[in-house]
Amino acid sequence: MKRMSFFKKFMLFLNLIAAICLVLASIVPYTSIASLAFISLTVPALVLINILFFLYWLFGKKIYMLLSLSILVFGYFTLGSFIAFNGKSKTIADSDTISLLSYNALGFHSKYHGDWENITSPEVVEFIEGENPDIIYFQEFEPHYLKDQMLKNHPYKANKFQIKDGESSKNLAIFSKLKIINNGELDFPNTFNGGVYADIVFKKDTIRFYNLHLESLSIRPNYFKKERSDKLLVRLRDSFDKQERQSDIVREHIKTSPYPVIVGGDFNNTQFSKVYFNIKSDLKDSFLESGHGYGETIKFWKFPFRIDMILGDPSFTFLSHKNYKIDISDHEPIMATFKVSEE
Repeated sequence: MKRMSFFKKFMLFLNLIAAICLVLASIVPYTSIASLAFISLTVPALVLINILFFLYWLFGKKIYMLLSLSILVFGYFTLGSFIAFNGKSKTIADSDTISLLSYNALGFHSKYHGDWENITSPEVVEFIEGENPDIIYFQEFEPHYLKDQMLKNHPYKANKFQIKDGESSKNLAIFSKLKIINNGELDFPNTFNGGVYADIVFKKDTIRFYNLHLESLSIRPNYFKKERSDKLLVRLRDSFDKQERQSDIVREHIKTSPYPVIVGGDFNNTQFSKVYFNIKSDLKDSFLESGHGYGETIKFWKFPFRIDMILGDPSFTFLSHKNYKIDISDHEPIMATFKVSEE
């Protein structure tokens, strides 16, 4: 039997590390260990690396290809896919459907202006009016930048608005063409993040719409230059822990809803996180149901992430999901159209 070269031994060692990391990432949604949550952010990269190792050993006709293959299969069945293959969504609008657009608008400030003097509300409203959704979710919403005539086709509104030290922060709003008969807030402890919900009448049905903004990880590139690495890791671990406790609050509130629900907003974490799995539970993900491609909603150091979600009751049928690239905020908006069961 031919001895393995040092290079192949080294490659097998790296393959083993990549496989172990993907296994750890696959168990993140099923554990409450906040320190493990970091690895869930790297799932797409880990999948790609394991695919490359699988191909490397496959072309070399080595049995070691089974290592990455088995881990990739395990990861698929535990985490699901991060790419949707539903074909390109078409805008669907008729009397039997509801369209919802969700957007973290960055307080109507442009991500390209560090002094925050460039107000983007006219551009955002022009875009939204062009898409003409029935319901709009805003995260990081600053109401004083909206003029009286803006969003006049959405007369019903529910919002969560807080002020600290004279400045507003992490505000949320739901605008609707359809009548809101009740609304309320979800308060998360020790943070400005939170949620707002609205009970909206659609024909003979009432649906509860949740707009969420979970704890931010605050990992924009400029943060790394200002903070020691050990303190940064502790802060991120605490943020993951906060997110998980916030997701528990959301999940418990959903359980008490007398109506079927739509849950959306900025989760500040990916579809591989404990947070996402906790909130999603048996709900449908509009992107996985009717989106296509990678579904990115934000970039970090040019690496794409999907952290903005729209989830819906199992009885709803998602007909379309669209990811936009309008490049105004640091997030991109998403819109989904769904149909309510006639039963």
